[in-house]
Amino acid sequence: MSVIYKNTIKNIGAEVSAFEGEEMFILFGDNAPDTLKDFCYTIDIEPVSESIEVGNTLVIDGNEYEITALGNVAEKNLVSLGHVTIVFDGATEASLPGSIYVKGSSVPKLNIGSEILIRK
Repeated sequence: MSVIYKNTIKNIGAEVSAFEGEEMFILFGDNAPDTLKDFCYTIDIEPVSESIEVGNTLVIDGNEYEITALGNVAEKNLVSLGHVTIVFDGATEASLPGSIYVKGSSVPKLNIGSEILIRK
């Protein structure tokens, strides 16, 4: 499997715990709006080497999650803004345009330095 996207959590917003129990988390680059940045995990803006597709694998600190759906602007927002919502409900149709849906039992604990990969 080849890595098509790689990033690392570099900051944790003061209010990310507000989404506990929601089966999701939000990533955003340094340019997050003031109204959102406290709810986001901050990452650098990084390119993808190939298009992200359903069936790819999201890897967080070595834990693997199959990508089941992609919102129509999820990849564009990720590479231009560092912004995407990762939803852990295994949906096969994207209800939010800026989200990546994965199959997973629960949202992993993210820390500064947590590694996020997408593999093909």
